[in-house]
Amino acid sequence: MKSPLSRQWIRKTLIILSFVLLPATFVYISCPVIIQGATEGIATGGLILFIILFASSLFVGRLWCGWLCPAGGLQEIYFAINNKPVRESRLKWLKYIMFSAIILIPLISAIRSAGGFSAIDLFYYTEHAISIAKPGAYIIFFVQIAFLTAFALMAGKRGFCNYFCPIAVIMITGRKIANRIRLPALHLAAAVDRCTGCKRCSNDCPMGLDVIGMIQHGQMENAECILCGVCADVCPQRAIHFEL
Repeated sequence: MKSPLSRQWIRKTLIILSFVLLPATFVYISCPVIIQGATEGIATGGLILFIILFASSLFVGRLWCGWLCPAGGLQEIYFAINNKPVRESRLKWLKYIMFSAIILIPLISAIRSAGGFSAIDLFYYTEHAISIAKPGAYIIFFVQIAFLTAFALMAGKRGFCNYFCPIAVIMITGRKIANRIRLPALHLAAAVDRCTGCKRCSNDCPMGLDVIGMIQHGQMENAECILCGVCADVCPQRAIHFEL
């Protein structure tokens, strides 16, 4: 069993490395590029990734967000500047609106206009699989960085994830489906009798969740949880743990 220190070191290394690689990989999570491919009848690498993320969320929830998402990596770097938790707000519904406006409606429209998919191109809009090498790619890249930076600095920890990220909705939907059909999946569990109420779990949660409240109410499932395991690793009583 890995120590809390080593688990978080591995997680942070992976997610920051994912951000470092973003100049090479950003078209695979770029909604405009995916829609552009769909208008040409092409299922891009990004669309395939979205499908994989949905399928994986049935079994591991939003593990991608906590361990591999490049946007998450950049936001965690910004913790050094703004480490305040996000506020509980109705603005969290904004990402569902953005999902409909940026992904769902444009994708359906693009597929219909193209008469369906006629090809799969995993490296669409890249040069030898490198995103930034394509003409005009810099604009898309820096716009994405600007959005992430604005939310991270103004909204607090993981502000973009909480309020804006349309990709998060894909995994939240998958998780809710898994819960509805009672599909065995990776999740956090807590031993209420071991909790001393120190609130370190809530204070350190990257998503600003009321973890102590979740423990006391015996309900650790939350659509915003990214399964980063920070709450489990900072708990001095080891009251929180992963379960399948």
